Amino acid sequence: MVKLRREDGYELSDDRDRIDLSEVHRWLSTDAYWAIGRPLETMRKAIEGSEVFGVYLDDDQVAIARVITDGAVFAYLCDVYVDPGHRGRGLGGWLVRTLRDHYQEHGLRRFLLATNDAHGLYAKHGFVGVEMDRWMECDLRHMQGAQG
Repeated sequence: MVKLRREDGYELSDDRDRIDLSEVHRWLSTDAYWAIGRPLETMRKAIEGSEVFGVYLDDDQVAIARVITDGAVFAYLCDVYVDPGHRGRGLGGWLVRTLRDHYQEHGLRRFLLATNDAHGLYAKHGFVGVEMDRWMECDLRHMQGAQG
């Protein structure tokens, strides 16, 4: 179980029961380029199928991150989001650094993420670009009717 508190009152927790699904859905479906228009039910399933981490100030959720992992070798960090009213306080970096350290301590070998615009933030925490000729992707959104 993960539960940390900063001196300024922010708390990071993996308590799934504290996740404010409606707030997380609002953030991601209206403000996060990678999830614009994501349906509420999809968000619910994504949270249920992931390890989910929230940052809170008092009882209000102010940030989220999800991690998809096999628990042994690999983890994928996604849906990292900090409420605009709480940005600029180092919460995103704290969240990423804490999760990186958490999974490293559990022996995982790979921690992957995808970003269009936050390379600098993630680089500060040890993430580097991957070899383009090594990683492959199958975008299932474009596979309907594909032959193979």
